[in-house]
Amino acid sequence: MSREKVRSTTVVAVRGPGGVAMAADGQVTMGDTVVKGTAVKVRRLKGDRILAGFAGGVADAFTLFEKLEEKLERYPGNLTRACVELAKEWRMDRYLRRLEALLLVADRDHLFVVSGDGNVLEPDEDVAAIGSGGSFAQAAARALRTHTEMSALEIARESLLIAADICIYTNDRITVLELGADAGGGTK
Repeated sequence: MSREKVRSTTVVAVRGPGGVAMAADGQVTMGDTVVKGTAVKVRRLKGDRILAGFAGGVADAFTLFEKLEEKLERYPGNLTRACVELAKEWRMDRYLRRLEALLLVADRDHLFVVSGDGNVLEPDEDVAAIGSGGSFAQAAARALRTHTEMSALEIARESLLIAADICIYTNDRITVLELGADAGGGTK
């Protein structure tokens, strides 16, 4: 019996003057079949001060979320160091390096894409995206950020809707989390 490749996920994060927003679609597919349409792929960490989203295997992502939370405990207030240490451990650990996922991590000051090959990438623009529809969502978010006065939350949501119209592995059941500039975040 062959394992079917699980394809899913579009996650985008946008930072702006009003804060940072992260949005993800809800679709999970196996082969050419949609097996779930309402998955939640973004979450709050560290007392609602950090947003994290994943693309890839769910069990792998939860393992990585736990590891990231451990690093955040070890390096409180230093998201950059926590992400670098996670990427180092992910790359070096015999078990972790087999995990198939990407993480998108953001706080009010930073936005990172973290991968198992040791990369911790902070984009030049305040927009990043991962997953099968990530390129579509990122392009849409960059255009909206440049040519509109929309908030980070509005841009994240709209860019996901645009990606859902293009990418067959992305749906329009979107979860958006936000960290405002002053207060805690909201869910839309």
